Amino acid sequence: MSSSVCKTSQVELENEVAELEARLAKAKQQLKSRTAATASAHDENGPSSYKQLLTPPSPLTQTAITDSSQHYLLLLSDSALPLGSFAFSSGLESYLAHARNHNHNHNRTSPAQPSAPSASAPSFSSFLPLSLSSYASTTLPFVLAAHRDPAALAELDDCLDAAVICTVGRRASVAQGRALLSIWEKSFVNSMPSASSPAVEEGARKVLGGFGGLLRRAGGSGSGSGSSMTTTTKPSSAPQTSPAIKAGAIEKHEPHEQDDEEQTEEFPDPDPALPPPASAHLAPLFGAIANILGLSLHQTAYVFMLAHAKALASAAVRAGVFGPYQAQRLLAGSEVQGLIREVVEREWLTKIEEAGQSVPVMDLWVGRHELLYSRIFNS
Repeated sequence: MSSSVCKTSQVELENEVAELEARLAKAKQQLKSRTAATASAHDENGPSSYKQLLTPPSPLTQTAITDSSQHYLLLLSDSALPLGSFAFSSGLESYLAHARNHNHNHNRTSPAQPSAPSASAPSFSSFLPLSLSSYASTTLPFVLAAHRDPAALAELDDCLDAAVICTVGRRASVAQGRALLSIWEKSFVNSMPSASSPAVEEGARKVLGGFGGLLRRAGGSGSGSGSSMTTTTKPSSAPQTSPAIKAGAIEKHEPHEQDDEEQTEEFPDPDPALPPPASAHLAPLFGAIANILGLSLHQTAYVFMLAHAKALASAAVRAGVFGPYQAQRLLAGSEVQGLIREVVEREWLTKIEEAGQSVPVMDLWVGRHELLYSRIFNS
């Protein structure tokens, strides 16, 4: 009895094993057929899924617009961009000198009263927020307006020239603006973003080429600019009368001598009784060029203000306020980032008619810079 039961259970186990083996073979066959069908479909339409999983994505697959705009973002934010910003302290040198003189006179008149050097000494941390706020309220609305409408560049430049009260500040803005226009004509115009359409490129050349023509019509001496500034920052490749000639002149990069001859023949001497048709201030030119190079509106505003903060830190290092490592620690800190975000947000919707000096004493510091007994900066 027991032997028959064992035989029955053994037969059942063998049958079950055979059934499982059959099911396994059938499943393998189905898997093989499905794999073959999937492979054939991918061979017809593109690379196989296995290749897609094993092959890492190439950097070349990134969109040209993103790569190009990031490239120009780094160029415009580079401290080596030859704008001549190192020659200007934006009032910092005058602020330090006047603060030292005030403390010296105060200590001399009241020697019996002990003073707190840490509280009375001129501090860069006190000057930086004032300078960023002043620079943003006077120039950032023009940067944003030029980015939103590059075709209004000449009008915005004229409005900013009328709005700037301080002659020293106007001269610094014009010198850096003309340097940026020279960078555009000598470098950027022949390396437009690859994603730009021919219409965009032609429009950019028309806007900036026409603006360069207005500047040469003014004799290269906009309001508030000295002759030395004009000589060092004068654009070399000069677009001329018609749009076609303008584009051709920019592409050919004609020499300086030929530009001088053509501009004396083309444009009469400006009437000294009339304001110049163009001054080339930095703020509207920066906004227009950043738009053409593919930077977003927020990137443009942030880079513009960060460049001012970097220029102030560099001036402080050369003035002996602190060392280069302290300057980098300051720029990398959360305070500078917060200040820049705050002023950008504050001026985001400010109209150019409402732009103006928010720190009046800044104009006094900048304007009195030329009265210093000794100085290492132009302004």
